[in-house]
Amino acid sequence: MKRILPIIVCLLALQLTDAQESSFKTGEWFKFKMSYSGFLKAGNATLQVNETVLDGKQVYHVVGKGWTTGAIKWFFKVEDRYESYFDKRSIVPYKFIRKIDEGGHKKDIEITFDQDKKEALVYNKKHNTKKSFTTKPNIQDMVSTFYYLRNNIDTKNLKVGDEVKLDMFFDEENYGFKLKYLGRENLDTKFGEVDALIFRPYVMAGRVFKEEESLTLWVSNDKNKIPLRIKADLAVGSLRADLEAFKGLKHQFKILVED
Repeated sequence: MKRILPIIVCLLALQLTDAQESSFKTGEWFKFKMSYSGFLKAGNATLQVNETVLDGKQVYHVVGKGWTTGAIKWFFKVEDRYESYFDKRSIVPYKFIRKIDEGGHKKDIEITFDQDKKEALVYNKKHNTKKSFTTKPNIQDMVSTFYYLRNNIDTKNLKVGDEVKLDMFFDEENYGFKLKYLGRENLDTKFGEVDALIFRPYVMAGRVFKEEESLTLWVSNDKNKIPLRIKADLAVGSLRADLEAFKGLKHQFKILVED
């Protein structure tokens, strides 16, 4: 589960919508259940959209949480929390918080972004250190990335094979994020059959993932672009997250055939 749960938590936020029209609002909340190799319960994750004022700026405050449950919890406990404060209009981040405990491996990092100066100040609370890094223009963090995409991609004009790229800052480095559109599918969910868009977020191949194309993401093909499912093919087995509950949607959730 190490390194997998935080990726799942953040990618579940990846919801794309028609350009120029917001797909989310304050109060939106999702809960997901995770399973290992299709049968073993692995954990839960939630995403909550709030709003607040940060340094005089109106911002969205998104909180993502992930934790292990069931048998896995007894031999590998995970408790992760991610927070992003990003501008309500431009969807660029001003602050990002990553506080994790993964089997005893802990991190407590706070990143402050100066979008004008193109700088990121990384405060490592665990080691009490501060470092400054140069960033790309309009840099995103790993949570704001997905809400930015959600409001700025015209899914109606996407063609199979199209790729979307943007710059993300994670921990202490700039990272080139890439997403590939795979097509559509009528997906069977807890809520019924849903018209879904399928995407491939690229990841780094290695010890955890089999290859850079190991992740697949399904989102509803409506104005909300609800994250319905994500599947990760791992070096050993697979991890799957499915939408379990939701509230506070901005638009009607379209279901083709109800269960």
